[in-house]
Amino acid sequence: MRIGKYSFGLGDRFALQGEAQLNAVQKALQNNVEIIPVWNKSHREHKTIHSNQESVRIEADRAVHSLDWTRPYFVDADHINLSTVSGFIEYSDFFTIDVAEYIDGPISEDDIDNFLTHNSKFIGNIQIPGISEPFTITSDFLIYIAKKFLPAIKEASKIYDHIRSVKGENFIPEISMDEVNDPQSPEELLFILSGLSQYGIMAQTIAPKFTGRFNKGVDYVGDISTFQKEFEQDLLVIDYAISAFGLPDNLKLSVHSGSDKFSIYEPIRITTQKYNKGIHIKTAGTTWLEEVAGLALSGGQGLVLVKNIYKKALERFDELTAPYSTVIDIKKENLPKYEVVAGWSNQEFSDILRHNQSIELYNPEFRQLLHVGYKVAAEFGDHFIKQVLENKNIVGPLVTENLFEKHIKPLFIG
Repeated sequence: MRIGKYSFGLGDRFALQGEAQLNAVQKALQNNVEIIPVWNKSHREHKTIHSNQESVRIEADRAVHSLDWTRPYFVDADHINLSTVSGFIEYSDFFTIDVAEYIDGPISEDDIDNFLTHNSKFIGNIQIPGISEPFTITSDFLIYIAKKFLPAIKEASKIYDHIRSVKGENFIPEISMDEVNDPQSPEELLFILSGLSQYGIMAQTIAPKFTGRFNKGVDYVGDISTFQKEFEQDLLVIDYAISAFGLPDNLKLSVHSGSDKFSIYEPIRITTQKYNKGIHIKTAGTTWLEEVAGLALSGGQGLVLVKNIYKKALERFDELTAPYSTVIDIKKENLPKYEVVAGWSNQEFSDILRHNQSIELYNPEFRQLLHVGYKVAAEFGDHFIKQVLENKNIVGPLVTENLFEKHIKPLFIG
């Protein structure tokens, strides 16, 4: 099983927008760009809203059937580890193996020695085609890599082998090390890939931590030229690693928390097209936020509901934000008081929430809090679901427009 050149992770908290999401992918195909849709949902999200893994498969299959999609599509077991993977195996064919928490874990001297022996031939200067300055590799650097990343690689191997024992080769493996504080340099990525090969992990996508902040649902924070240089070098490192380490020839970069990183979409598109390389972009809460915006625009009960969701999210700020501390950045003093929000019109609520930086009212703190506030919506149960379904004609087009116009076009079409 192989993933195509371009793929797009479609997060859908409540499994209601599969058709609207697939509509956006179909629009790309009408523009002669094939993008593989990958519906993704994590164990944390399932636990938060009390859904099950089968629901994502049902949603994806239903959307594909309804819109006569005859091309490949996948269902991603997002950010799984050894303790959570089993519930996903029956329903998923794409597995995001998240081992970020094992970086800098314990490792034996024998494992370090084996890694050093395995890579000793690279000590000296490595000239990566396309990168002007060679990588200078020392034994101390390899030991540092082993101590830092081998614990995560070994854990990934356990998870990968477990999935493979059940599904054979019928799945797409992705390795994720992105939800950490420190970015991984191109030199580090090279030897992370060496370690994956050494432990037999035939990853098809890899999600490193890039320079800058990838906060949920808002734009990239960092120096764009630095990101572009690092991204380009990572692409070239992957090319080299495929040949040097015998990794799959379709191995590609994956950008997590890819929702709304508008300022780096053009550099990503230009660089991938320059080298004719693939990319996987993962989005998540951006669809849930379009549901909120749609309910706000609907007025009436929908507007009342989303105002109440914000009220409760504000009251439970610490609880809701704690699990996402590495991927949100909210200045609490910039959050509007509920008494102010209560007086907003339907258009004001939508304009302040939706990620349109040309609108002066847009508030990224407000957006980030609602991004992680889906737990509150889930607690409204059938009332929330009923409102979304009753306002399908407002919500659905917003979801499609957001994914195609704001994400797919700048990333893949230009």
